[in-house]
Amino acid sequence: MADRHLEPDTPELRVRWGGFAFSKAWDAKAKTAIAKYPDGRQRSAVMALLDFAQRQVGEETGTQGWLPIPVMEYVARYLDMPVIRVVEVATFYFMYNLVPVGKFHVQVCGTTPCMLRGSDDIMAVCAKRGMHKGHTTDDGMWTLTEVECMGNCASAPMVQINDGNYEDLTVERFDAVLDALAAGKTPKEGTQDPERHTVEPVGALSSLQQMVKANHDYRGEW
Repeated sequence: MADRHLEPDTPELRVRWGGFAFSKAWDAKAKTAIAKYPDGRQRSAVMALLDFAQRQVGEETGTQGWLPIPVMEYVARYLDMPVIRVVEVATFYFMYNLVPVGKFHVQVCGTTPCMLRGSDDIMAVCAKRGMHKGHTTDDGMWTLTEVECMGNCASAPMVQINDGNYEDLTVERFDAVLDALAAGKTPKEGTQDPERHTVEPVGALSSLQQMVKANHDYRGEW
């Protein structure tokens, strides 16, 4: 698992992020998120606002984004809540990065289903490319984190890179995904098995057979 620690609150950090504020676009999203809750319950939007803040930091740094302490303080002021409550949320959920990350945040699932289907080989691919758990490569391209189950057990092993999931990986398929990203391309997300459309059983289907080639809406037939 990744080491969940806050980036030290240094004077340099304050100079860079002490003046953080939502851009016009993210401010509109924040107000929309808050409006979903009853009056006086604006703190319920804290998870959404942390996500927006991280994404704005990502836009400014050319990465997936992260949450410096001054940014979390800004969210706390925005929602009129104690900063410790914001920090508690940010440190609990792995969707929030507590330290700077690279352009591509590679999160490898190491839970049992993925491990049994080759996650160690996936980690070895990362190592060959200079990635080490909890660190960002010197070129700022890759940050590697080992995480627990992300819910793709039927298409293990899987890796999440920024917002995209890549499933049914082999060494060759994972190399192809990383090569595409490094080249500025956008590899197909989801299963990397050319014989699979989604997470249907490998081989012949006994039911839902119209799902083999494309998504099919069965509701009209029920």
